Formats: sequence, C-alpha cells, structure tokens
Amino acid sequence: MRSDWFRILAVGLSFGSAIVWSQPQAPPAPWRGAGATPCVGSDGGIYQCPPAQGTVVVRAGRLFDSKTGTMSEHQVIVASGERIVEVGAEGQVSIPPAARVIDLRQATVLPGLIDAHTHMFNQRGPKGTTEVYMLIAVQNVQADLRAGFTAARDMSSHGNGYGDIAIRDAINQGRIDGPRYQVSTLGIVWGAEPPNPNRPPNPLASTVVRSVEDARAAVREQIGHGADWIKLFPAGAYSFSATGEDQYVVTYPLPVLQALIDETHRLGKKAGCHVYGGEGQKNAILAGCDTIEHGFGLNQEQVNMMVAKGLAYDPTIVRYTEPYMDDNDKKNTGDKYRIIPIFERATHMAAATKGLKVMAGSGVDGSTFAHGTQALEFEALVKLAGLTPARAIQAGTITNAQVLGWDKQIGSVEKGKYADLVAVAGDPLADITELQRVKFVMKGGRIIRNDMPQGSGK
Repeated sequence: MRSDWFRILAVGLSFGSAIVWSQPQAPPAPWRGAGATPCVGSDGGIYQCPPAQGTVVVRAGRLFDSKTGTMSEHQVIVASGERIVEVGAEGQVSIPPAARVIDLRQATVLPGLIDAHTHMFNQRGPKGTTEVYMLIAVQNVQADLRAGFTAARDMSSHGNGYGDIAIRDAINQGRIDGPRYQVSTLGIVWGAEPPNPNRPPNPLASTVVRSVEDARAAVREQIGHGADWIKLFPAGAYSFSATGEDQYVVTYPLPVLQALIDETHRLGKKAGCHVYGGEGQKNAILAGCDTIEHGFGLNQEQVNMMVAKGLAYDPTIVRYTEPYMDDNDKKNTGDKYRIIPIFERATHMAAATKGLKVMAGSGVDGSTFAHGTQALEFEALVKLAGLTPARAIQAGTITNAQVLGWDKQIGSVEKGKYADLVAVAGDPLADITELQRVKFVMKGGRIIRNDMPQGSGK
C-alpha cells in the first residue's frame, strides 16, 4: 500500500505541457513519527506541510487587462487558496469578512509576468560540481520570482543534464520558491564529425545526433526524462562576408531537423529553435519549429511564413544588443561590420508584421544578463522593436501563456485562474520601465514580497 501511495504521488497532475504536483499529501494514517503529521515528497521523504492558504483580497488602483491591453481603475481581486474567485469593480465585489486585504490602491496590478527564455543554470565549467550548480540554480529562480516572473520557460540546462527537471519539480512540490516552469533539459545538437571512441559523450551536455534515427531517439529520451520542450539549434554562428553581408552556419540537414520536430509533435510537445539567420533559420520555419528564438537575420518572407504556420517569435533583444556583441564584431571584422543594427531592423520588421505572435523572453543566463533583471526586455521591446507598452506587456503575459499552452491557467487576471499577480507603483503604459521596479509579487495566492511603502494590508 505504501509503495502504491508514493507511485501515485510521483505521477503528479497534468498542467498544460508540464507537470504540476498536487497539494502536499500526508502519509497514510496514523502518523507514528515526530510532531504533527507531515507531507511527503516525491522521494518519499517527509517535510513540514505548508499552512493552508486562506482568502486574500487585493484592492487595485489600476488593473491591467492583458487580453484587451487596457487599464481599469478601482478593481478588486479575491483569491481563495491558489485561485482567483472574483474580479470586478469596487462596490460590485463583496469582500469576505475573514479575508486578508492587500491595499494596492496607489499601484498598478498586472498578471504575473512570464519569461519565455531563461537559463536557470549557469554554464557548467569543467571543474564545477552538481551540488554547486544546483544551489546557483535555486538562487537564480528565486531572483526571477521576486522580480515578478511567476512563470517561465527554461531553454536548456547549460551542461547540467536534467537538473532543470529537478528544480521544476521541487518548485511544484513547494520545496523551494520559483516560477512555474516548462523546461527543455539538454538540447539537441548536430554532430558534424563521427563519434570519437576515445572521447565518450558527456551525459550532462547537449545530446549529439548524426542521423534521422538519432534525432527521433534523442527526442524520445529527453521527453521520457520529463522535458516539456525540445531545444534545437538549426543555425549556428554568424559572420560577415568581405562586403559586409551577414552569413550563418547551417547545422542539421533538413530531413534531420524535420524528424526532430515531427517526433516532438508526435509526442505532444513543442520545439524551440535557436537560430540566428540564413538557410538554417528558413529550415526551422519550413519544418514548423514552434518558436523561433533570436532571429538576427529574419526577413519579411520568413516572417510571413511564420504567420502562415502560426509560429511565434521570441527575439531576446537585450541579450543580443549588449555591448559585448559590438566588442566581438569589432575584433572579428576590424571594426567594419556590426550585427546589432541588422538584428534591430529584423525585430522591428517582425514586430510590425500583422498576425505575428511576439513573445517576451530574456535569455538570462548568469553570464551577461543577471537573473532578476529581465524586465529590461520589456523596455527593449518598446524602444528597439517598436511595440506599444501594452503589446509588450501582453507579450510577457497572455501571449507567452498561449504559446506555452497555459492560457487557461495564467497570463491574465480572471476568475478561475491561478492568483499570480504583480504590482508596480506607477503606470507601465506610460513608462514601461516601471516593470523593472516590481514591488509586490503573489504566486498562487501566496505573497512572495510586498514592498509597497504603505497600505500593505491588514
């Protein structure tokens, strides 16, 4: 009986394309150990059950509607447990007498933010240990949550194997704080050279494939381990021709790329493609990769194909317009050519294309972009890509939720959805940089932080 209990608990519950764990469960009665009856983790170990969540009421001076891109004033949000049970104008929503009231009448309340491209693990070095990198990942996800990102998609574990699954599941079990995650584990790369028997593959690094059969097997293996997404790399490094044209390395042959994506879709998952441009990027679009990441060299023809196929674009602007990019180009081209203006033109063109789903993803990686600062991406979407502030916020809320398949659960403030909320002091429709100064974070009805100077609740 006891083994059946743990088997059932470890299965968890379906939530979109990820695994979400049920509320912590007590072991079969009677409890014969120390103290009050505890909860049980997936490993069979016990831990103190979190207190039951009551009813919380948030009184919002302004509330952003991510579905319409508009702001409403004097709104009341009632959360019971993890879910929103009522939303409406003051005077039209009754406040339960025993509820905790959070007074944000001087603030703007928004849905919890969603980062569509993170790397919770720092890049693993040759002397790094699993223990050290797991601790760093925990620190990173906690920083993201406190910055207002209540959900995220992690786009490869940076040489840390399936560690992102362990972090995702620990968050879902309530063992550590962090965003709701979908993860892509190792990623899959092309092996241009035959395998070297004297250098066995690193099991913690990206999976290397050399054929259609390898491709399908790699996808099955990663999804079998718990991957929500498959991370692919159809186009490699960029360079410049002698006359300054940007050019890009093609990696997988098209049949291999098609097999990778087809197998991913057959198993009910989605693929995200790291591409900079050129033929490899066009191949990713033709093969139906669900999200195109980065896309320095996107052109109108490719964007139109993306719209026709219903693919989404995740530019990660900040990550690839940082000063180090110019440093590299100056060194490699003798200060003749730059990729940043090419990338900026591509993102602006793409964002201006009607019907294209533009996502908000930062690419935070513990290298050139610190965790907890990724709201900089909203500013870049407005100032470099040309999105309105409303559309930029929609990119990081409802659009990302739709692409992740979570729009029935998160992405907007609506009855029945998870009570994931953030608040800022000013109006982000007037000043998008307000999102870099999040003062209040609630995830699933639980207050993570409340730094509002007054009216913090009673």
